[in-house]
Amino acid sequence: MLRLAVSAFALAVAACNPAPKTEAPEAGKGWTPAPVKGATEPTAVVAAAPADAWRDVAPENLLLMELGDGSKVAIELAPEFAPVHVANIRALAKAGWWDGASIYRVQDNYVVQWGVNAGDRPLPAGVVKAPPAEYVRSLDGLAIRPLGYPDSYASAAGHALGWPVAYDPAAKTAWLAHCYGMVGAGRDLSPDTGTGGELYAVIGHAPRHLDRNIATVGRVLEGIETMTARKRGTEALGMIKEARDHIPIKSAAIAADLPDAARPRFQVMRTDSDAFSLYVKGRANRGGEFFDVPAGGIDLCNVNVPTRRAQ
Repeated sequence: MLRLAVSAFALAVAACNPAPKTEAPEAGKGWTPAPVKGATEPTAVVAAAPADAWRDVAPENLLLMELGDGSKVAIELAPEFAPVHVANIRALAKAGWWDGASIYRVQDNYVVQWGVNAGDRPLPAGVVKAPPAEYVRSLDGLAIRPLGYPDSYASAAGHALGWPVAYDPAAKTAWLAHCYGMVGAGRDLSPDTGTGGELYAVIGHAPRHLDRNIATVGRVLEGIETMTARKRGTEALGMIKEARDHIPIKSAAIAADLPDAARPRFQVMRTDSDAFSLYVKGRANRGGEFFDVPAGGIDLCNVNVPTRRAQ
């Protein structure tokens, strides 16, 4: 079976121009591919990608939520970009912070937000009450694969460590982009940065204006449909007016804190792989029977990094 998958992937590569080198290009150098005639369909690239094109999601970076109706949500955390907020989230989950909390905001084409009134519960031990503003990180040590196309919100954009990132080569900073499904830490006015106890997920057009203004801490891997398919809040900012209409959260836990048999396993496509380079080309230059005119371009948030349940 593995041999068949590798062979299929080799055929997919041959259908396109040669893919960029496996090593991620140096940040800021850029890479501008030409439109590819008859580009391989992205779904075919994902299906044929070899095993080494995927990385496992670490159980300590996997937040699992179960809602009151039994639906489940899996979120990958990003400690490489927001280490203090992620450490807080781990501590909050371990202490059962979200058990019995609720989704109280569903704003159309924007976000779903959940949490608990911090005044009702003391913060667990080990939670940093005032985390630093983890809105950007240094480019040092971060190998970025440039997207190869202009970005409206940053001087450059691309992917690193399996995440969509924007970056500024001159300032030597990078940050996670607010793409669909990304998760951020709700906060009050600056200098407050939020503890990570209030979280939201993007459920609409990418609100990239939030980039560098909020700590982006992860993304929804599975279950985003359980958040998007909810009745919209009728109050300002999509708040749900009546507490009885809030969507209850039964429990939330970090996978590493659960028995091995209870841990779902997920994989993310490595963004420094040949498979991902081919996938980006396919997203920018859709071929197949439907597309007559390849776009020849792509937006960062339209390159959804492939994720899957591990076999």
